This record gives sequence, C-alpha cells and structure tokens, in this order.
Amino acid sequence: MDGYTTSELWSIFAMQGFSGLSLLSVLLLMALGLAIIFGQMGVINMAHGEFMAIGAYTTVMLSKVALEYGFGNYYFLFAIVASFGVAFLVGYLVELGLIQHLYKRPLDTLLATWGLSLIMQQAFRSTFGAKEVSAELPEWLMGSFKPTETVDIPINGVFVMGLTAVVCLGVFIFLFRSRWGLRVRATTQNRVMAGAVGINTKKVDRVTFALGCGIAGVAGAAFTTIASTGPTTGSLYIVDSFMVVVFGGAASLMGTVLSAFGIAQAQSILQFFMDSSMGKVVTLLVIVTILMLRPEGLFAAKVRR
Repeated sequence: MDGYTTSELWSIFAMQGFSGLSLLSVLLLMALGLAIIFGQMGVINMAHGEFMAIGAYTTVMLSKVALEYGFGNYYFLFAIVASFGVAFLVGYLVELGLIQHLYKRPLDTLLATWGLSLIMQQAFRSTFGAKEVSAELPEWLMGSFKPTETVDIPINGVFVMGLTAVVCLGVFIFLFRSRWGLRVRATTQNRVMAGAVGINTKKVDRVTFALGCGIAGVAGAAFTTIASTGPTTGSLYIVDSFMVVVFGGAASLMGTVLSAFGIAQAQSILQFFMDSSMGKVVTLLVIVTILMLRPEGLFAAKVRR
C-alpha cells in the first residue's frame, strides 16, 4: 500500500467496500436460495446459477417490451416480481419431474442438476444467442451521488442492497414466523414425524425448492443492474454461492448473511491491490483454513443429541 496517502486509501477502501456490497447483494440472494435448498433440504443444486439466469433474461425481455410500449421507467419493479415468478414456476416443475426422485441421494442430485444446468445453458444459447445481453435500466436507477468529493456511489447499487435487505427479511419471516416455515423446519428435522402429524411433506419439498429457485430469479433481476447476461453467467456464481453457504453454516441464514458479507468484501478489496485470480486464491485459502478448524461452518445448527 506504499505510495498512497491516507486520504487516497480511505477513498479506495470506501469505493471497493461499496463495490463489495454490490457483489454481496447478488451473492447473498444466490446464497439465500441455496441455503434453503441445500441447507434445509440437503439437495445439491448445481443448476442454481441457471435459475439466476432465468431471472436475468426475464428482466432483459421485459425491458425490451417496456421500451417498445413506452413505460421504460416503470417496468423494473414488475420485472423483479416476474423474475421470481418465472424462476419459481420452473423450479416447481423441476422438483416435480426430477428432484423428488433423488432425496437422500446427494451425489445423484449433484450429477442430475449439473446435467440440467448444461441443458439450460444450451436452451439459453438457442433462445437468446451466445452473446451477452443487457437490460435498459430506468432513469431513476441511473447516476450516482457523492457523499464526499472522492467517493462516488452508484444509485443502482444502493437499490440492489435495499432489495437484498427486503428479501432477507422476507425469507426470515417466511421460515421463522409463519406456519409454512414451521412445516418446512419440521420436515427438515424429522420427515417421518412431520408426515405423521399431517404435514404434506411432498408439497413442502416442492414449494421450498421452488422458493429457493425464485430467490435466485430475484438475484438475476438484481444482476442486470450491474452487468450483462449470457448463457453461462449463472455458472460463474455457483461456486462462490456454495462457498458462502458452507462457510456460514449450511442450515444458518444468519451465517449465510455474514459469510456473504465477509467473502464479498475480502474479494473486492484484495482484487484492487492484487490481480483478480490472486484475490480469489487468498480468500479461498482463508476460508479453507477456517473450515479445517471449524468444519461445520461459522454458525453450526444446534442439534439436540
């Protein structure tokens, strides 16, 4: 860090820190969906990134329709809801046709969903083309504001962080303050007893898997505000998303949030002072070292023995 003044270092850390928060927002939305599917259900969904791409492509298509009919400033909030709905519906059908046959077979779910991800990538390529596409953002998401003369914060990044906070709160209420969330947790802890007291465990599985996919769709809508979308865009985030879930503790939503924050900030700041690959390597080495000491993750679920 030699050669930088204190003021310059402050500006660098502030800008890179905010950039890390933007990455955190997308990563956390992806990881929340995975925490529900993997942490709550034990399903290794390697196609989770493609559900993010579904949300992104839904937003791109709606932006084109909005521009054609002259309501480009109003479409984005609707696009977020539509992205959730489309990804939720596809996830529901995938669980119905594939995942329901593979519970308690994690290796099989990994292989099956990896194959599904390749099929979905080719479907995106055939439908939308191999080139990356971008959504036209409404005017109220453009521009930035300057809290200081050396720090420039984009408005779209602030919006994405606000969206992430709302989704996190919604997931918490759904899982821990609703009757359906109680059914999900009961099914996770003891499927046989949950069925014995009248819970439709198959329906719980289906809706829970679809919910995780729907949240990935919201991540895709958020992603369009910071980058363009291609057929393999989702696969670029799947490894980091699994890393967030495992590092935070597979069954802990709070662990997922804190893990996503730490990983996103570390990668953003380290990649400024060294190249991108080395920043990821250093972050991964720290995570592996911590997991060697604490293999259950930062926030392990408390289980009565």
